[in-house]
Amino acid sequence: MLNFASLICADENAEVAPWIANSFPVAKIVILCVLCVLAIAMIVLVIMQKSSSNGVSAISGQTDTFYNRNKGATLQGKIKILTIIDAVLILVLCIIFFVLNTIFRGTI
Repeated sequence: MLNFASLICADENAEVAPWIANSFPVAKIVILCVLCVLAIAMIVLVIMQKSSSNGVSAISGQTDTFYNRNKGATLQGKIKILTIIDAVLILVLCIIFFVLNTIFRGTI
């Protein structure tokens, strides 16, 4: 099985400082709380978004309008950007939590 702790330490028998080992359960709890808040924010942001398609817009040949070119400046554009940022933060925090959980397999 892959042991990430052996990748970090040059000596496999080396001890980790106690303050580091004691702080990881707290860090994992904080990351889980932030993940829960971000998940709730993702749900709210997705519900607030309007549908980006009008059903048959591809068939009708909808022309490029001023509104379509400046969607990023509208509230819907800002909500879409916040949704993307939220998704990236969730992904990064999940990877960090996985690594912390793999290295230090203590209880939360």
